[in-house]
Amino acid sequence: MARIYSFEGNVPVVHPTAFVHPEAVLIGSVDIGPGCYVGPLASLRGDFGHIELREGSNVQDGCVLHCFPGADTVVEEDGHVGHGSVLHGCRVGRDSLIGIKSVLMDGVVVGRQAFVGAGSFVKSGFHIPERHLALGSPAKVARELTADEVAWKRNGTAQYQKLAQRCLTGLHPAAAMTERAAADTTAVAEPEHVTLHEFRAR
Repeated sequence: MARIYSFEGNVPVVHPTAFVHPEAVLIGSVDIGPGCYVGPLASLRGDFGHIELREGSNVQDGCVLHCFPGADTVVEEDGHVGHGSVLHGCRVGRDSLIGIKSVLMDGVVVGRQAFVGAGSFVKSGFHIPERHLALGSPAKVARELTADEVAWKRNGTAQYQKLAQRCLTGLHPAAAMTERAAADTTAVAEPEHVTLHEFRAR
């Protein structure tokens, strides 16, 4: 189980179907909903305000979630937060995607099924409309998303929902091998999730 700390009587809550990596940290007022995935080295620090991941959402490796006193940071159902992102006092709408290494500041609202491009800085109070892409530093709304982009995102989030369940039974501490065993000659199935460029080409 993750490194979990109570803070002034607030104890994190983790649904039994969620997976929180043993090297993640949960502090204080943090709620992790059903089927969520929290990656290694993520820090969800509910010592000032409340942190909430709703059903089916994921927060990947190295993410930081925090907020000012009396505020909340919420990732709604099926929200998808890429590696190394920082969310501070903001709200990520249902079925939305936060690209790798993005920063979302206080009062940001990401609309349902919206995307934040990788490496973006979203300034305080900025609202991203439903099914739109915002990117840049500071981020600006660029355009409406295509049906293909929304479908691709849903597929990626589904893979993380499956990964949460796989990790609950299949992730174990292990000693490293000194060399790789002979390669398995069984056929490799087509990957269930690919880059957006590859997805469009299918």
